[in-house]
Amino acid sequence: MPLDAWISLAVVSAVFPLMAFTRIGPDMVLLGALILLLTLGVIDSGQALGGFSNSGLFTVAFLYVMVASIRETGGIDLIIRHVLGRPRGEGRALARLLLPVAALSGFLNNTPVVATYIPAVLSWSRRLTIPAHRLLMPLSFASILGGTITLFGTSTNLVVHGLLIERYPDLAMGLFDIAWVGVPVAVVGLVYLLLVGRWLLPERRGAQAAFENPREFTIEMEVDPEGPLVDKSVEEAGLRHLQELFLVEIERDGNVVSVVGPGERLKGGDRLVFAGTSAAAVELQQIRGLIPSRHGESSLEKDFKERRLVEAVVSDQCQFVGRRIRDGHFRTLYGAAVLAVCRGGERVLGNLGQVRLQPADVLLLEARPPFIERHRQSRDFLLISQVNGAARPVHEKAWLAWSILLGVVTLATLGVMSLLNAAMLGAALVLVTGCCSVGAAKRGLDTQVLLTIAASFGLGAALESSGAAGTLAGLALGLADGNPWLLLIGTYALVALLTELVTNNAAAVIIFPIVMASAESLGVSPMPFVVAVMFAASASFLTPIGYQTNLMVYGPGGYRFGDYLRVGGLLNLLVAAVALTLIPHFWPF
Repeated sequence: MPLDAWISLAVVSAVFPLMAFTRIGPDMVLLGALILLLTLGVIDSGQALGGFSNSGLFTVAFLYVMVASIRETGGIDLIIRHVLGRPRGEGRALARLLLPVAALSGFLNNTPVVATYIPAVLSWSRRLTIPAHRLLMPLSFASILGGTITLFGTSTNLVVHGLLIERYPDLAMGLFDIAWVGVPVAVVGLVYLLLVGRWLLPERRGAQAAFENPREFTIEMEVDPEGPLVDKSVEEAGLRHLQELFLVEIERDGNVVSVVGPGERLKGGDRLVFAGTSAAAVELQQIRGLIPSRHGESSLEKDFKERRLVEAVVSDQCQFVGRRIRDGHFRTLYGAAVLAVCRGGERVLGNLGQVRLQPADVLLLEARPPFIERHRQSRDFLLISQVNGAARPVHEKAWLAWSILLGVVTLATLGVMSLLNAAMLGAALVLVTGCCSVGAAKRGLDTQVLLTIAASFGLGAALESSGAAGTLAGLALGLADGNPWLLLIGTYALVALLTELVTNNAAAVIIFPIVMASAESLGVSPMPFVVAVMFAASASFLTPIGYQTNLMVYGPGGYRFGDYLRVGGLLNLLVAAVALTLIPHFWPF
């Protein structure tokens, strides 16, 4: 094996553990690997940048814009409002939740579907007195299952198809070709979730239960009208740099001053709300001019138009992950104060300023109303509480956004134009018709996913051009003993394992050239292996980190890592059994 092949294998071998076990984003890991391979001369600039010109990548980008238009116009909200209703019993509630989600996910990116559903499901579960944790994990799994129904149900399907037509232009697939396997997989998976999966979920305490009593995580004091703090600024009063507490808001004459700045001047009778530990109350009582609050009702239980209490899930893309709340100047950067942190269904105790944020942490934030609009589609947070004051979607244009998406599907299905052309036309139409603003379109583009996909192409090209893919294919054929069935099963198992640890797009794109080389060496059709890669890359039910929607419901549901293995383990086996049985039937070797 030549030196370039050894270098390619070494780089790819380092990439997977870096993505799985470090906090470095997959896009940065893959771009770093790409730069290293380019510098060492394993690939040239054309191969390194080849992924940025792939049709699958651009199709994904244009579809993100159309999904943003449906979200902006409230298209998903309208469906939620009509389908949830008031079912009798948990089984019927699950059916009303899972079936529409699976159907929507066949045509829209899973992440915005689940993001829009989570606040509605939390409110709905309270109304139906069904614990939220019994609905949220099935919600995520149903969106994953629905994504396997069509070619553009997931970005991975589109990217793998883009690789296929670059290599074999005559093997291009139709939009609904994979539905022959995707529909049975989705049906079996949904039946399992409805009849078996929900009984495997242990009792869990979600974030809402942890945050239900504001008195548990706030301390309220008043400024003595006769004391020395009157007319002093927060900084001068020594309230800016307390050890285990920080000043969140001031209630004054029936109004509230939220996200208090250091120059705010105190008035006699001001009611000060501090976040922190109850043990730290001793520190406040030692400050001359502060007295315990004489009001019975907690200030946080009152409704002020200048203040919003928001629950938000920390994204794995949040720049604060791994940093302490106080050290990172969270309040300065976001204009919001952290009142409490919930992790694994339990409130994080101790000094709040010293808490290092982790992906899927649920934060209770005190913020001004503009915070909601700024972070409604934030990369850092998923807002999950009922956020009063958010900008009202333009529901009047929801039908237009849905019609444009339907038109794109029709044009691509009938072969009038390619999916890329149809998606490009659809993205232009939603912008021209006002269904989506340019700003919303930019926010809708998941740049981390797009960069991950583009960089993965470079690594795949390195494996192929250096001869490493051919060598690995020979090893795979040896292990499979030349049996295409065993090779198919091995391909599915390898991609399914990698997608639980790293991003599904990277797993699929990097493994693709090895699988194609194996099929060519065996002298069989590549199609069953291509479809197996698509389905295996989507079969992410075992961990919360393997798929973004799993991570999104992890905090709000109060789940633990093992809960995904408990419910998703059997689901993974069922999906694999159905897919591997049907794929060779519709795409023979």
